[in-house]
Amino acid sequence: MFRHLFRLIWNRKRTNVLLLSEIFFSFVVLFGVATIFIGIGTNYVLPRGFAHEQVWRLNIAAGQGEKMPRPQLDDVLRQVRALPGVQDLTLTSQNTPFRFITMNSDFVAGKNKAVDVDRYDADDHYAATMGLQLKEGRWFQPSDDAATHRAAVITRNMRETLFGTQPAIGQLVRQDPRFEQGPQEAFQVVGVVEDVRPHGDFDGRAPSMWMRLQPHDTTSWEGAAVLVRVAPGQGAELQQKIVHTVAGVTRKWSTQVYALEADRLDKLKITVAPLAALAVVGLFLIVNVALGLFGVLWYNINQRRAEVGLRRALGATGSRISAQFLSEMLVLTTLGVALGLLLAAQFPLLQAFDVPTNVYLLGMLIATGLIFLLTAVCAWQPSRLAARIQPAVALREE
Repeated sequence: MFRHLFRLIWNRKRTNVLLLSEIFFSFVVLFGVATIFIGIGTNYVLPRGFAHEQVWRLNIAAGQGEKMPRPQLDDVLRQVRALPGVQDLTLTSQNTPFRFITMNSDFVAGKNKAVDVDRYDADDHYAATMGLQLKEGRWFQPSDDAATHRAAVITRNMRETLFGTQPAIGQLVRQDPRFEQGPQEAFQVVGVVEDVRPHGDFDGRAPSMWMRLQPHDTTSWEGAAVLVRVAPGQGAELQQKIVHTVAGVTRKWSTQVYALEADRLDKLKITVAPLAALAVVGLFLIVNVALGLFGVLWYNINQRRAEVGLRRALGATGSRISAQFLSEMLVLTTLGVALGLLLAAQFPLLQAFDVPTNVYLLGMLIATGLIFLLTAVCAWQPSRLAARIQPAVALREE
């Protein structure tokens, strides 16, 4: 049976090569689209690792040409923390969650290296303000003032990369020399927190490291980023109080207040636009492939009316004629998908684009199922038309 089908396909190889190419390229595109959407869908359902709801971001900036002495900044933070409706606040670096600002470095511990680590400056209140989930050790505390090395807290995935199954608490981590010239500062790991996804709803878990801000640092800044956790139901009235409080300490500073939820939605809008365009392209491809397959099969049947009439005259039933055309298309589809799988298998083997293997495998499975379903649907109606051809009419036309 299969030998007969392959002979029929080979006899019409010029036409079938075009069909085979169409199926192959359609599979490759569907595999790519499916892999992307599976990847972002998997990331979307992952826990975020922190609680951004009811958290506001304060951008405090000194006047033009002015500096921001740390004692004066600490006075501002104490007064804001004392406001009714403010539950806690933390001083941190500018790369707060969901912003289009990133600070990345590579860090080494012994012979192991963690690449593209998100680095943050944070004070002793950051974990409580952001709701980080501590897995090992502790967060920063006043006793770290006397420590020899600056305290640091890392995420679980960074811990696994640098230390594996070995203890991480108390170990030293240094920045990769290519990021910093001269002696590298050593950071002592005091805690490990659950993995976080600070970049957006569709981004994966990012290895992260928080480095303690020294409370008695005399460095003067030009600006400060402050995260404030507020009680539920707080709104514009509290925002105005915060702005007036900062202005009451020094009128040379300006303050802007944003909700982290608004930052998340802003980033989501920008991220969704290309994904929607990709979905439209994928849908357009499926429709075009369906129309192309349907048209080619219709044309093939019209070209093979004499063959169908002869088979019917020799005793072939309509159902067998229909099954033959369906079988030919399924064999062609199998060949095209096999070539596509051969190409797609290179991505997990080469660990391309830092995508998990299971995402690639699921993308292959979905693309294969869609191609076979599409082919079967497109071949069904033309095969039914072939089954209705009357032998006398077909042979008389020939």
